[in-house]
Amino acid sequence: MKKKILFRWLKLFILIYCIIGIVIYYGQDKILFHPQEITRQSQYSFPYPFKEVNLPYTRKSNINIIQFTANQPQPKGVVLYFHGNKENITHYAKAAPDFTSRGYDVWMIDYPGFGKSTGEFTEKQLYDWALVFYKLARARFAKDSIVIYGKSMGTGIAAQLATLRDCKTLILESPYYSFPSLIGTWLPVYPVNNMIKFKVPTWQYLKEITNPVVIFHGTDDYTIPIRNSKKLISFLKPTDKYITINGAKHNDIPDFPVYKQIMDSLLR
Repeated sequence: MKKKILFRWLKLFILIYCIIGIVIYYGQDKILFHPQEITRQSQYSFPYPFKEVNLPYTRKSNINIIQFTANQPQPKGVVLYFHGNKENITHYAKAAPDFTSRGYDVWMIDYPGFGKSTGEFTEKQLYDWALVFYKLARARFAKDSIVIYGKSMGTGIAAQLATLRDCKTLILESPYYSFPSLIGTWLPVYPVNNMIKFKVPTWQYLKEITNPVVIFHGTDDYTIPIRNSKKLISFLKPTDKYITINGAKHNDIPDFPVYKQIMDSLLR
Protein backbone atom coordinates (compact mmCIF):
# COMPACT_ATOMS: atom_id res chain seq x y z
CA MET A 1 0.00 0.00 0.00
CA LYS A 2 2.79 2.40 0.93
CA LYS A 3 4.61 1.55 -2.29
CA LYS A 4 1.51 2.41 -4.33
CA ILE A 5 1.12 5.78 -2.60
CA LEU A 6 4.82 6.52 -3.06
CA PHE A 7 4.60 5.55 -6.73
CA ARG A 8 1.60 7.87 -7.24
CA TRP A 9 3.47 10.77 -5.66
CA LEU A 10 6.48 10.00 -7.82
CA LYS A 11 4.35 10.04 -10.98
CA LEU A 12 2.79 13.32 -9.91
CA PHE A 13 6.23 14.83 -9.27
CA ILE A 14 7.49 13.69 -12.68
CA LEU A 15 4.37 15.06 -14.36
CA ILE A 16 4.74 18.46 -12.68
CA TYR A 17 8.47 18.50 -13.44
CA CYS A 18 7.80 17.81 -17.12
CA ILE A 19 4.99 20.37 -17.39
CA ILE A 20 7.14 23.10 -15.83
CA GLY A 21 10.04 22.14 -18.11
CA ILE A 22 7.83 22.33 -21.21
CA VAL A 23 6.46 25.72 -20.16
CA ILE A 24 9.98 27.04 -19.60
CA TYR A 25 11.29 25.71 -22.92
CA TYR A 26 8.44 26.91 -25.14
CA GLY A 27 7.65 30.06 -23.18
CA GLN A 28 11.18 31.20 -22.39
CA ASP A 29 11.02 34.29 -24.60
CA LYS A 30 7.97 35.57 -22.72
CA ILE A 31 9.49 34.62 -19.38
CA LEU A 32 12.84 36.31 -20.05
CA PHE A 33 11.86 39.35 -22.11
CA HIS A 34 9.09 41.89 -21.56
CA PRO A 35 9.18 44.34 -24.48
CA GLN A 36 6.66 47.09 -25.06
CA GLU A 37 6.16 48.21 -28.63
CA ILE A 38 5.47 51.80 -29.72
CA THR A 39 4.17 52.81 -33.13
CA ARG A 40 6.50 54.74 -35.43
CA GLN A 41 4.05 57.65 -35.35
CA SER A 42 4.24 58.02 -31.57
CA GLN A 43 6.13 61.01 -30.24
CA TYR A 44 8.63 60.59 -27.44
CA SER A 45 8.52 63.12 -24.62
CA PHE A 46 11.48 63.28 -22.25
CA PRO A 47 12.35 66.02 -19.74
CA TYR A 48 15.87 66.20 -21.21
CA PRO A 49 17.17 67.40 -24.59
CA PHE A 50 17.24 64.51 -27.07
CA LYS A 51 17.28 63.51 -30.70
CA GLU A 52 15.57 60.45 -32.16
CA VAL A 53 17.38 58.41 -34.83
CA ASN A 54 15.88 55.61 -36.91
CA LEU A 55 18.23 53.38 -38.88
CA PRO A 56 16.65 51.08 -41.49
CA TYR A 57 18.55 47.81 -40.96
CA THR A 58 16.72 45.68 -43.49
CA ARG A 59 13.45 46.12 -45.35
CA LYS A 60 11.66 44.58 -42.39
CA SER A 61 13.67 45.93 -39.47
CA ASN A 62 14.41 49.33 -37.98
CA ILE A 63 16.85 50.34 -35.24
CA ASN A 64 15.50 53.08 -32.98
CA ILE A 65 18.00 55.13 -30.98
CA ILE A 66 17.51 58.05 -28.62
CA GLN A 67 20.47 60.42 -28.24
CA PHE A 68 20.39 62.43 -25.01
CA THR A 69 22.55 65.53 -25.11
CA ALA A 70 25.32 66.42 -22.66
CA ASN A 71 24.81 69.49 -20.47
CA GLN A 72 27.70 71.30 -22.16
CA PRO A 73 28.22 72.54 -25.74
CA GLN A 74 31.09 70.16 -26.47
CA PRO A 75 30.53 66.70 -24.94
CA LYS A 76 33.47 64.84 -23.45
CA GLY A 77 32.31 61.71 -25.21
CA VAL A 78 29.36 59.36 -25.54
CA VAL A 79 27.93 56.54 -23.43
CA LEU A 80 26.40 53.70 -25.43
CA TYR A 81 23.69 52.40 -23.12
CA PHE A 82 22.33 48.84 -23.46
CA HIS A 83 19.25 48.56 -21.29
CA GLY A 84 17.49 45.69 -19.54
CA ASN A 85 14.72 43.29 -20.56
CA LYS A 86 11.70 45.52 -19.87
CA GLU A 87 9.51 47.79 -21.97
CA ASN A 88 11.68 50.20 -24.00
CA ILE A 89 13.86 53.30 -23.74
CA THR A 90 11.13 55.27 -21.94
CA HIS A 91 11.62 52.96 -18.95
CA TYR A 92 15.37 53.67 -18.79
CA ALA A 93 15.52 57.34 -19.84
CA LYS A 94 15.69 58.38 -16.18
CA ALA A 95 19.31 57.16 -16.21
CA ALA A 96 20.30 59.77 -18.81
CA PRO A 97 21.21 62.54 -16.30
CA ASP A 98 23.75 60.19 -14.68
CA PHE A 99 25.83 60.76 -17.83
CA THR A 100 24.66 64.04 -19.34
CA SER A 101 25.29 65.84 -16.04
CA ARG A 102 28.88 64.64 -16.25
CA GLY A 103 29.34 66.08 -19.72
CA TYR A 104 28.64 62.97 -21.83
CA ASP A 105 26.03 62.34 -24.48
CA VAL A 106 24.18 59.11 -23.76
CA TRP A 107 22.68 57.10 -26.58
CA MET A 108 20.13 54.38 -25.84
CA ILE A 109 19.19 51.65 -28.29
CA ASP A 110 15.98 49.63 -28.30
CA TYR A 111 16.24 45.95 -29.21
CA PRO A 112 14.04 44.33 -31.89
CA GLY A 113 10.42 44.42 -30.70
CA PHE A 114 11.18 47.03 -28.02
CA GLY A 115 9.79 50.53 -28.54
CA LYS A 116 9.97 51.54 -32.19
CA SER A 117 12.64 49.00 -33.12
CA THR A 118 11.43 46.20 -35.35
CA GLY A 119 12.89 42.95 -36.59
CA GLU A 120 13.72 39.43 -35.46
CA PHE A 121 14.78 39.12 -31.83
CA THR A 122 17.73 36.74 -31.76
CA GLU A 123 21.03 36.68 -29.90
CA LYS A 124 22.97 37.23 -33.12
CA GLN A 125 20.74 40.17 -34.04
CA LEU A 126 21.46 41.81 -30.68
CA TYR A 127 25.20 41.54 -31.30
CA ASP A 128 24.90 42.77 -34.88
CA TRP A 129 22.86 45.79 -33.83
CA ALA A 130 25.32 46.60 -31.06
CA LEU A 131 28.09 46.80 -33.65
CA VAL A 132 26.02 49.12 -35.85
CA PHE A 133 25.34 51.24 -32.76
CA TYR A 134 29.07 51.51 -32.07
CA LYS A 135 29.90 52.40 -35.67
CA LEU A 136 27.34 55.21 -35.55
CA ALA A 137 29.06 56.62 -32.46
CA ARG A 138 32.52 56.10 -33.93
CA ALA A 139 31.61 58.41 -36.83
CA ARG A 140 31.47 61.28 -34.32
CA PHE A 141 33.62 60.25 -31.36
CA ALA A 142 37.13 58.93 -30.84
CA LYS A 143 37.51 55.41 -29.45
CA ASP A 144 38.87 56.65 -26.14
CA SER A 145 35.82 58.85 -25.59
CA ILE A 146 33.27 56.05 -26.06
CA VAL A 147 31.97 54.36 -22.90
CA ILE A 148 30.09 51.08 -23.36
CA TYR A 149 27.51 50.65 -20.60
CA GLY A 150 25.29 47.65 -19.96
CA LYS A 151 22.49 47.31 -17.43
CA SER A 152 21.05 43.94 -16.44
CA MET A 153 20.22 42.06 -19.65
CA GLY A 154 22.24 44.60 -21.61
CA THR A 155 25.48 43.72 -19.79
CA GLY A 156 26.17 40.63 -21.88
CA ILE A 157 25.50 42.52 -25.12
CA ALA A 158 27.78 45.35 -24.00
CA ALA A 159 30.51 42.87 -23.05
CA GLN A 160 30.34 41.13 -26.42
CA LEU A 161 30.71 44.47 -28.20
CA ALA A 162 33.77 45.28 -26.08
CA THR A 163 35.47 42.14 -27.41
CA LEU A 164 35.24 43.60 -30.93
CA ARG A 165 35.83 47.32 -30.47
CA ASP A 166 37.94 49.57 -28.26
CA CYS A 167 36.42 51.97 -25.76
CA LYS A 168 37.32 54.18 -22.82
CA THR A 169 35.67 51.82 -20.33
CA LEU A 170 33.16 48.98 -20.23
CA ILE A 171 30.75 49.49 -17.32
CA LEU A 172 28.42 46.68 -16.28
CA GLU A 173 25.56 47.33 -13.85
CA SER A 174 24.14 44.13 -12.32
CA PRO A 175 25.59 41.63 -14.81
CA TYR A 176 25.12 37.86 -15.03
CA TYR A 177 27.49 34.97 -15.73
CA SER A 178 25.31 33.72 -18.61
CA PHE A 179 21.61 33.32 -19.31
CA PRO A 180 21.54 29.57 -18.54
CA SER A 181 23.47 30.05 -15.30
CA LEU A 182 21.07 32.80 -14.23
CA ILE A 183 18.01 30.63 -14.92
CA GLY A 184 19.79 27.77 -13.19
CA THR A 185 20.02 29.91 -10.06
CA TRP A 186 16.23 29.63 -9.76
CA LEU A 187 15.74 26.22 -11.37
CA PRO A 188 18.75 24.10 -10.42
CA VAL A 189 16.93 20.83 -11.09
CA TYR A 190 16.59 21.48 -14.84
CA PRO A 191 19.21 21.03 -17.62
CA VAL A 192 19.10 24.75 -18.41
CA ASN A 193 22.15 24.69 -20.69
CA ASN A 194 20.17 22.58 -23.12
CA MET A 195 16.84 24.33 -22.55
CA ILE A 196 17.68 28.04 -22.81
CA LYS A 197 18.18 29.29 -26.38
CA PHE A 198 19.83 32.57 -25.42
CA LYS A 199 23.29 31.91 -24.01
CA VAL A 200 24.93 35.38 -23.75
CA PRO A 201 28.07 34.08 -21.99
CA THR A 202 29.32 37.24 -20.29
CA TRP A 203 32.10 35.25 -18.60
CA GLN A 204 33.49 34.20 -21.96
CA TYR A 205 33.49 37.76 -23.30
CA LEU A 206 35.29 39.10 -20.22
CA LYS A 207 38.17 36.72 -20.95
CA GLU A 208 38.68 38.43 -24.32
CA ILE A 209 38.27 42.08 -23.32
CA THR A 210 41.38 44.26 -23.22
CA ASN A 211 39.47 47.45 -22.39
CA PRO A 212 39.11 48.55 -18.74
CA VAL A 213 36.10 46.95 -17.02
CA VAL A 214 34.11 48.21 -14.04
CA ILE A 215 31.29 46.14 -12.52
CA PHE A 216 28.66 47.33 -10.03
CA HIS A 217 26.37 44.91 -8.19
CA GLY A 218 24.09 45.31 -5.17
CA THR A 219 24.02 42.86 -2.29
CA ASP A 220 20.20 42.95 -2.13
CA ASP A 221 19.62 42.27 -5.83
CA TYR A 222 17.03 39.49 -6.07
CA THR A 223 16.56 39.76 -9.84
CA ILE A 224 20.16 38.87 -10.66
CA PRO A 225 21.63 37.61 -7.38
CA ILE A 226 25.10 38.93 -6.68
CA ARG A 227 26.39 35.39 -6.27
CA ASN A 228 25.79 34.88 -9.99
CA SER A 229 27.88 37.86 -11.08
CA LYS A 230 30.62 37.18 -8.53
CA LYS A 231 31.55 34.20 -10.68
CA LEU A 232 32.79 36.77 -13.21
CA ILE A 233 35.53 38.05 -10.88
CA SER A 234 37.97 35.32 -11.88
CA PHE A 235 37.82 36.53 -15.49
CA LEU A 236 38.66 40.15 -14.71
CA LYS A 237 42.08 41.68 -15.29
CA PRO A 238 44.09 42.87 -12.26
CA THR A 239 43.30 46.49 -13.17
CA ASP A 240 39.54 45.89 -13.51
CA LYS A 241 37.12 46.67 -10.68
CA TYR A 242 34.26 44.70 -9.15
CA ILE A 243 32.34 46.98 -6.80
CA THR A 244 29.89 45.54 -4.29
CA ILE A 245 27.27 48.05 -3.15
CA ASN A 246 25.86 47.10 0.23
CA GLY A 247 22.08 47.40 0.43
CA ALA A 248 21.56 48.10 -3.26
CA LYS A 249 18.80 46.29 -5.13
CA HIS A 250 18.52 45.71 -8.87
CA ASN A 251 17.43 49.19 -9.94
CA ASP A 252 18.73 51.63 -7.34
CA ILE A 253 22.51 51.32 -7.70
CA PRO A 254 22.89 54.86 -9.17
CA ASP A 255 21.36 56.28 -5.97
CA PHE A 256 24.31 55.18 -3.82
CA PRO A 257 27.20 57.55 -3.06
CA VAL A 258 29.88 54.99 -4.01
CA TYR A 259 28.40 54.70 -7.51
CA LYS A 260 28.33 58.47 -7.90
CA GLN A 261 31.91 58.83 -6.68
CA ILE A 262 33.25 56.19 -9.04
CA MET A 263 31.26 57.55 -11.99
CA ASP A 264 32.64 61.03 -11.27
CA SER A 265 36.11 59.53 -11.52
CA LEU A 266 35.42 57.45 -14.63
CA LEU A 267 33.71 60.27 -16.56
CA ARG A 268 35.86 63.18 -15.41
